[in-house]
Amino acid sequence: MNAVPDIIIAIDGYSATGKSTLAKLIAAEFGFTYLDSGAMYRAVTLFAMESGFVSGESINADALRQALEKDGLDINFGAENRTFIGDRCIEKEIRSMEVSSHVSPVAALAFVRAFVDEKLHAWGRRGRVVMDGRDIGTAVFPEAQLKLFVTASDQVRAQRRYDELISKGQQTPMQDVMANLKERDYIDSHRETNPLRQAEDAFVLDNSDMNLHEELVWVKGLIMGRFGIFESI
Repeated sequence: MNAVPDIIIAIDGYSATGKSTLAKLIAAEFGFTYLDSGAMYRAVTLFAMESGFVSGESINADALRQALEKDGLDINFGAENRTFIGDRCIEKEIRSMEVSSHVSPVAALAFVRAFVDEKLHAWGRRGRVVMDGRDIGTAVFPEAQLKLFVTASDQVRAQRRYDELISKGQQTPMQDVMANLKERDYIDSHRETNPLRQAEDAFVLDNSDMNLHEELVWVKGLIMGRFGIFESI
């Protein structure tokens, strides 16, 4: 573990590719701090929905901006990387399909991205962190010493998201899950502010046919080669 330098690892990629699971695994394996940028955007989205700033497909961006500027939003992470607003655990709420269907439009707002980026930068300055999201290696931490871009086939991603929802007791038709993923892919890739794209110096991981152990072995090999580590890590 100690052989791995105090670097920032940035993991970007499409929805339901297992970025967060991989990032948590890397953090646990190497003693890094894990930061879930996606959970932060979901928290802002939940706040906007519960505050009445989201109505159908419409977002009252001015009201949301004023609320964030006036009172801020105390987003933090507790035990087992659970997400909180203040003292309230919101982990279950932010993983719902309802939040998933609104998170990309909310996350596309420039002032929301600036709000989240400011918090991420504060944590990132401590070093030895692994962070996943859509623009971590291109916008949040372009100076990250190791960048990964994770992808998988549409069918594999939809099945993973479907299984996740079913395990949480959320009965959602597969066609709705697939439609949501495609919509999020388009919004994330075409938004005006820091769209989803592969950083030029990122290593691509297609995990369509890989399990988590194989992904971790792949990452270990990458770290050893990238930083000249010759002892087993």
